[in-house]
Parts: sequence; structure tokens; C-alpha cells
Amino acid sequence: MAQKPRAWQRMLSGRRLDLLDPTPVDVEIEDIAHGLAFVARWNGQTRGDYAYSVAEHSLLVETIFARIAPRAPAKWRLAALLHDAPEYVIGDMISPVKAAVGPDYRALDERLTTAVHVRFGLPASLPVRVKQQIKKADRVSAWMEASQIAGFSEAEATRFFGRPDAALMEGLSILLRPPVEVRAEFTERHAALLREMA
Repeated sequence: MAQKPRAWQRMLSGRRLDLLDPTPVDVEIEDIAHGLAFVARWNGQTRGDYAYSVAEHSLLVETIFARIAPRAPAKWRLAALLHDAPEYVIGDMISPVKAAVGPDYRALDERLTTAVHVRFGLPASLPVRVKQQIKKADRVSAWMEASQIAGFSEAEATRFFGRPDAALMEGLSILLRPPVEVRAEFTERHAALLREMA
């Protein structure tokens, strides 16, 4: 009798996360921060001595989200920080790959997102307006990344991601740092937002 393929991953925390049925009790911020700090955006096709990690991207998205929605409560800033959290398990697939994989990828992403949200006191599904604002922040970050480190011209980045409002990017830059530094900052930012929510 054929054995069922393994659908869980052992985390460094010792948790065993079932990808087909993830539960909030198996989600730990240390695992998320570690995974995202070591997952490269743009399939690693970026300039610099370090990969541009999903954790670094998430920190930037949260900063931009706070500019888009300056009166947003800490819980929505936390949602922005965690917007790509499932990628600590499934990696960062570029949009063309997601399109090729189809609805199965989206279903997996949604299951993991729900578990992460519930674990940290967020609603399983975010309000539409908040999702739109986070998506806008994500696109601003993508434009900055594309034009600064991923080899896109500004015109090409604008064609794919739209030209962002300059005020949303003022004083911000793309940081390339060792994963351990990014992991520590991500974890600290998560803790700070949870304190604000308490």
C-alpha cells in the first residue's frame, strides 16, 4: 500500500506544521521571522551582497502601510507586517509561477494566512479596505525593489506596479542586510505591535 506523502514541516521551534490543515498552535513568530529572513524575493535575482529577504520586504511594507493609513490601529500594522507570512513555509513564488500553479497555491496561502492571523489575534479574514491598503503598500515596495535592485528600469517597474506617490517613499531605501539582523528586527517589530495591541 502506497504511503501518503508527508504534508507537514518540522520547524526549528519543534512545532510540526501541517500544510493541509495548519493550526494556530503550531505557528511561532520565531519560525516565521527565521524563515522569511532566509527567503529571497525576486528568486534571488537582485543586486548586492545579500539576498533581499521577504522579512526585509515585510518591514518595508509595514512602514509604507503606516504612511498610507496613518491612523490605522496596531492590529492592521501587524497584518501588514505579516502579509507574506505563509512564505516562511512555501517560499516566495514570483507572480508568473503563482499564475501557473493556479488556485491550489491560493488555497494553501489562505489556509496558512488564517492560522497565522488567528495565532496573533487578527481576524481570519481582513476587512477589504485594509487588504487594499496593504496591497498598495506591497506594490510601492515592489516598485522600489524592482527599480533599485532587481534590474528593472523605472519605466518598466511603473508598467508592472504603477508609479508610486513619491511621498510614500520619501526617506526610504532598500536595505540589504545579513539574515540574522533582519530576523531580529522582524521579531522585535512584531513584539512592539503586539504590545500596542494589548
